[in-house]
Amino acid sequence: MLSRDQLREHLVQSRIAGDVATPRENNLDHYSSLANGDDYYRLGLTFDQPWSYRDILALMAKSAGVVADPGHRWGQDTIDPDLTIDAIDAMAERIAAVLSRPSPRVLFATGHPTGLLAIHLPLAALCAGRGAVLLTPAEGWAYAGSAFGRPRRIRYLQDVAMLDDKGGFVHSHDAAPMRHMIGELDGELPDLVIADHGWAGAAGEAGVPTVAFADSNDPGLFVGEAEGKIDVVVPLDDNVLPRYYAPLTDRLVTQVSRAL
Repeated sequence: MLSRDQLREHLVQSRIAGDVATPRENNLDHYSSLANGDDYYRLGLTFDQPWSYRDILALMAKSAGVVADPGHRWGQDTIDPDLTIDAIDAMAERIAAVLSRPSPRVLFATGHPTGLLAIHLPLAALCAGRGAVLLTPAEGWAYAGSAFGRPRRIRYLQDVAMLDDKGGFVHSHDAAPMRHMIGELDGELPDLVIADHGWAGAAGEAGVPTVAFADSNDPGLFVGEAEGKIDVVVPLDDNVLPRYYAPLTDRLVTQVSRAL
């Protein structure tokens, strides 16, 4: 496992954190849309209090490390690598606490098969190896989730849920699949959901203990964390080359194992 300093350097060099690829204007557009009540950016969550644009920007500066200055409207934005590492360690503690129970029920899902799947697969293997029951509800369930009206289906790869669209795993922010999965469990909720995007939001909204990964342009999950519906959110660029996530994943897996 890399030292903290080495991991921080890797996160910055790979642009998982530091100067990230997501432009400032995209971040601010999403913060504004969430403040204006756009359900798409809620990622399946409802909130207990109103969140203004300035409130959301301040939260994202605190939780993800984006530039706090509201006057910075274009160009480069950032994620603080130390916040990423701190959240990884907090996520590891939460996962280890669940794995310390006998036969915990854990559910994995990702809306980023070309990126974050590289973290989910080793983590799912670790959980299974430590005695967790990996849940796979609603496999094959389909809904009209495509902008082109094509059905998308829940499909699992090594017990990680994703959406399939005509034979390919696809990027998705949708909360509907997780809502259906939880409904199919008929009240026997997981002990933990490890997810991102709408998969994580819908789980947290249903009262399931949830840890999540989120980019700087996905403020909904950070608001959910601030309101206590999501346990931990790790800020990171969620779609760099999969191999770049290896040192981060190694720290997460190692920290979970050490805590058990």
